[in-house]
Amino acid sequence: MAGPALRIEVFDALDSTNEEARRLALAGEPGPLWIMARIQSAGRGRRGRPWTSASGNLFCTGLYRIEAGPARAAQLSFAAALAAGDLAASVIDPALVRLKWPNDLLIGGRKAAGILLESGAHPHGGLWLAVGIGINLAAHPADSERPATDFTVHGAHLAPDAALEVLASRFEHWRQRWAADGFAPLRDAWLARAHGLGEACTARLNGETVEGVFADLAEDGSLRLDLKDGARRLISAGDVFFPGAAAP
Repeated sequence: MAGPALRIEVFDALDSTNEEARRLALAGEPGPLWIMARIQSAGRGRRGRPWTSASGNLFCTGLYRIEAGPARAAQLSFAAALAAGDLAASVIDPALVRLKWPNDLLIGGRKAAGILLESGAHPHGGLWLAVGIGINLAAHPADSERPATDFTVHGAHLAPDAALEVLASRFEHWRQRWAADGFAPLRDAWLARAHGLGEACTARLNGETVEGVFADLAEDGSLRLDLKDGARRLISAGDVFFPGAAAP
């Protein structure tokens, strides 16, 4: 069954669309609501990294209230990655579009989007979930720690408003699949676009670096790393680098 109709609010400027989602959630907003800013003054990515907010790019957050624990809600980061991949593949050669664990969009091997999920207790019960997505539509940073790109490099010219319409629709598609059938459909679709599956990689964790082969995605979304000694390691949080990619 379809949920409430999606709403979109567009702001000329915000500190952060995720911060606006948090403020609205704590004031009682249940969503679904997508928030877009034409400019962000304090955008951020995973692990508190700053997110460059160049004009013409897409900065948005979907706000949802869901009845799920934080661990299960975190699976929706894969729904966000799939939605970003669907958007890219609608205007760029799908063969160039890949998803890098845990939730980066790559186009031609270079990062074109980032995703940040945040959540907390909603005043009306359950969790509020902020699905923050930044997509390089018109420009990309030249000095980022990982090689970056944008849609225009690949001949695609898309306005943020139009991009958000597609993105929000595709996220809702994957969210409903998740709500009805669990994580399995998302896992299968994500693996079909996975970057580096079957390849050697390095996982940098808190205080530890592990090398192995990216063998699979576990049932909960963890990365399965096959180590040289035959052991298997499940990585639930960290940064993964493949040969030839930039690393900090």
